[in-house]
Amino acid sequence: MGGGQLSLLERIIVSLPAFLLAIILHELAHGYVAYLLGDDTAKRAGRLTLSPLAHLDPFGALFFIVSSLSGFGFGWAKPVPVALERLRNPRRDEVLVTVAGPGANFAQAVAWAVLLRLALRFAPGTLGQSLAIFCLYGISINLLLMIFNLLPIPPLDGSHVAARVLGIGDPHFVDRLAPLGFVVLFLFVSTPAFGWLINTVLSPLMVFFLPRGFW
Repeated sequence: MGGGQLSLLERIIVSLPAFLLAIILHELAHGYVAYLLGDDTAKRAGRLTLSPLAHLDPFGALFFIVSSLSGFGFGWAKPVPVALERLRNPRRDEVLVTVAGPGANFAQAVAWAVLLRLALRFAPGTLGQSLAIFCLYGISINLLLMIFNLLPIPPLDGSHVAARVLGIGDPHFVDRLAPLGFVVLFLFVSTPAFGWLINTVLSPLMVFFLPRGFW
């Protein structure tokens, strides 16, 4: 069972709420962890909120709709501003702030998986199937965002971790590479490499989140 029988418009309608929640909580996690570690830049910028208007990036939302043509919608929100120099321990805390975003997506995938099982167990017939498909998109979107953001390509979260692992001390090194990184990302999602990521990483990971026979 799955959402493959839905039309493109139906997939977008069903998956858009989960996508918005996924990117909002991703960015909110970055900002809130930074706030806990001493940097209130995101708070002062009004980004510690669940309001979609504070986080939505028009191009990221448009890209989600376009990429939904492949069956897996992907997009992004406006990055939360973080002033590394305001963190109590910049080298350590940058990594914690960085992994908070993918961590939020992992937590959401777990929550959607729990809701999926509850829907299948307690919701009757067609209603249960409809709720289950909605949960399926919540799981897949969050896992894809988590995996994608861990890639070491600027400005994705994984590039910040990679810079620290490689011992690069310049806190703005990744930011300077971001324009080139966006070109690499667009090329990546338009080539078979993106399909490889789906088939070899996302699909096997989905098996651990879904009931047997659902995927």
